[in-house]
Amino acid sequence: MSLAGKTIIMSGGSRGIGEAIAVRAARDGANVALLAKTTEPHPALPGTIHTAATAIEEAGGHALPLVGDIRDDAFVLDAVARTAETFGGIDIVVNNASAIDLSSTEDISMKKYDLMNDINSRGSFLLAKSCIPHLKAADNPHVLTLSPPITLDPKWFSTATAYTIAKFGMSLVTLGLSEELRPYGIAANSLWPRTAIDTAAVRNVVGPGLVSHSRKPSIMADAAYEILTRSSRELTGQFLIDDDVLEDAGVTDFSVYLNGGEESDLALDFWVEPKGPHDPELSLH
Repeated sequence: MSLAGKTIIMSGGSRGIGEAIAVRAARDGANVALLAKTTEPHPALPGTIHTAATAIEEAGGHALPLVGDIRDDAFVLDAVARTAETFGGIDIVVNNASAIDLSSTEDISMKKYDLMNDINSRGSFLLAKSCIPHLKAADNPHVLTLSPPITLDPKWFSTATAYTIAKFGMSLVTLGLSEELRPYGIAANSLWPRTAIDTAAVRNVVGPGLVSHSRKPSIMADAAYEILTRSSRELTGQFLIDDDVLEDAGVTDFSVYLNGGEESDLALDFWVEPKGPHDPELSLH
């Protein structure tokens, strides 16, 4: 399958993993609507909705930058309507927008708690919900949410409980939608990186020292592409890890995704366990 002519609506996407997924789809000639707030460059956060739109167009796709807040119901409903009107429908929803704060329960403000949950879980729910009528009319409809497999291992709740709740909320959207929408052939899956990815969040929140222990965003883009080109009736309700997806697709050389370090230097991401005894011990946990 190809994404040529397919229409993707994505929350966020002005930089990092979201932009990488959008540009990878654009190489097939996909249409991509971006819902994001960033219109002016930030010294620590390079990239805006407009630079991402330019990258999509240069890659061979068609971009529709829609400036607004994923927490605003009216904006999201209007963005969905404009996307469907501009491109003749919606085939794929990518829930990419996410806020992060790794503060402990004692230290985090309720304002930041609400922000994370409003963007992460509520935003994902709202965008997917608003697109369902269009997805029902699509040939191979997918909802892809960038969220982790849910685990009840207590070690993941020893710090940053608020962030964990917000990310697991996104994963519950996947779990619920996969069952609700199964009769319509609409896939709902989650994708998460095995290792840290070189994004603004890693550089500015988790720690700049992890950059060389990270992979490039392109590994998530290639994994997302593999998922979105699969039959929506055959792959749904899964919590997928990027390198597992690519291995299943036949990829054996992951060195192209290294970000300056070595495979043995990579840091495992949150909520991810080592695949084997020789995996790196460094973890974001």
